Amino acid sequence: MTTRPAQADSQPHERRHRRRPAGTVLIVTMWLVVVLAGLVLVLARTMRVEAGASANVVAAQQAAAIEQGALQYVLAHVAELQGRMPSEQDMPCQAVQVGGGAFWIFRADPDDDRRCLYGIVDEASKVNLNVATVEALLKLPEMTNELAAGIIDWRDADSDPTPEGAEAEYYLLLPTPYECKNAPLETIEELLLINGWSPEVLFGEDTNRNGLLDDNENDSDETDPPDDGDGTLDRGLVDFVTVYSAEPNTSASGQRRVNINQANTQDVTDVLAKGISGDRLAEVVVLARRGRPFANVLDFYFRAGLTSEEFAPIVDLITTSNDRNLRGLINVNTASREALASLPQLEETDVDALIAGRPEASTEASTIAWVVVALAQEKALAIGSYITGRSFQFSANIVSVSGDGRAMRRCRIVVDARTSPPRVIYRQDLTPLGWPLSLEIIDGLRAGTPMEQVIESLPGEAR
Repeated sequence: MTTRPAQADSQPHERRHRRRPAGTVLIVTMWLVVVLAGLVLVLARTMRVEAGASANVVAAQQAAAIEQGALQYVLAHVAELQGRMPSEQDMPCQAVQVGGGAFWIFRADPDDDRRCLYGIVDEASKVNLNVATVEALLKLPEMTNELAAGIIDWRDADSDPTPEGAEAEYYLLLPTPYECKNAPLETIEELLLINGWSPEVLFGEDTNRNGLLDDNENDSDETDPPDDGDGTLDRGLVDFVTVYSAEPNTSASGQRRVNINQANTQDVTDVLAKGISGDRLAEVVVLARRGRPFANVLDFYFRAGLTSEEFAPIVDLITTSNDRNLRGLINVNTASREALASLPQLEETDVDALIAGRPEASTEASTIAWVVVALAQEKALAIGSYITGRSFQFSANIVSVSGDGRAMRRCRIVVDARTSPPRVIYRQDLTPLGWPLSLEIIDGLRAGTPMEQVIESLPGEAR
């Protein structure tokens, strides 16, 4: 009788033990593994994103540092030039490597909108909007009376509108009113504030400002920007105009020039003796004293009866102006065809003669002595007060890229080499306009190809 309760008590216990779900521990363990795996994946993704973000920051800093290196590169190469234009051999601008990255200084090719050239741009090769006459402005491509008159009214000191121009009463009635400046322009982009001017007029179809005909700039209205789809890039007026050109009224050695209209006889004799001697010197001195005033140094050349051999050594030493700085002179050694065409009385054949007559030797290419041979006397006299052979302001379109292709920077700077050391007088960030050169460069770097191999794999004109 004592065993029955024991049997009775063991039955519920056995039943409770049999009712436990089979594999509970395994299921819980699997869930824990899934949760832990998810956490690992989330953490790994977060770390990957953070690593990518860090790499982007490092790449951006590298591109910015390369850009600063390029800026200093430009300043170093224009120092001590005394008005000369640096040659491509002296200043390489294609794929200049800095650390693991590189920079390019590029410019538009006036003869081919499917490729770009490399190097800095002479601002004296353009028409200076702050000193150009209406007649000179109207000779520029696509220039209209309204656009030219708007410039004149914007820069002059009075409030009287010229025909087809605009003064304060026009600008103050705009939806967003502002005053007419009545002072010189400080940047080219300031044109966009003037009546009639627009990005289409200034930059044409080249909205990314790389000087190349990109696919979206040759597809009519399929994509921005609007274009005519004629297979030719309209670059607007930006390549032909400037507001920066100015030079000191000194010789290449930095000495103040002798004003042949005012200097005493001894000073004139001393400077003319640099190229003339003997009885010939005395004869020219008499002609110089009696012939005053001379309109410009080319006028002196013709009226004094000089030869080109006599004129070449002294042309940079004499002047007809007392101004310390000469503003807006066009450098005939580097000027574009469009800028040369704006000079007084020149026809297309005269422009051709100037371009064909440019000397190749760097010593001769910093003067205007050769103009008296290239042009007829009447034409040379007409442009003599508007030309120079030197340049002191240069612009540079710089693009830099990090070694892994993750980051790039673009900017346009203008440097003034009249001071020592030269200084940057304008900088514009163009990074939002995007990568301007061959996409093969970026694609190769992002694929892990070393910079040297990427550069070597490109065609010569794209490097």
